[in-house]
Amino acid sequence: MKYISQYTKFIPYFYFISIVAYWFTDINKTEGLTAYPILLLGIPFLWQIIKPNRQLNFVLGITFVCVSSYLILVYLFNMLNMLSISPSIKVFMVYGGVFILLNFIMALWIIRNSIHKSF
Repeated sequence: MKYISQYTKFIPYFYFISIVAYWFTDINKTEGLTAYPILLLGIPFLWQIIKPNRQLNFVLGITFVCVSSYLILVYLFNMLNMLSISPSIKVFMVYGGVFILLNFIMALWIIRNSIHKSF
């Protein structure tokens, strides 16, 4: 049990690295070389796994909480039909609801990791 609890703090970083990897492979199929800058988004999360830094951790957490909060508001406004969005984006929003919620939870987990004394 100690082994599992020792490595659970890295789950949000692996989550965001997997999202970046999925996004890269999806864009790379259609765009080719222009997808490679997407891989740069995974560097801070990989750095947090290799050599944790409390300040970078807090900045990542706050940034993604803000982005996720904005996405949650857009999602709620769309569900309440307060915004007019094209039908193709509405389909994406239905599937993206779980993704948006997971992003918010993982960002809160990153902030929790930065607040704890032992990282």
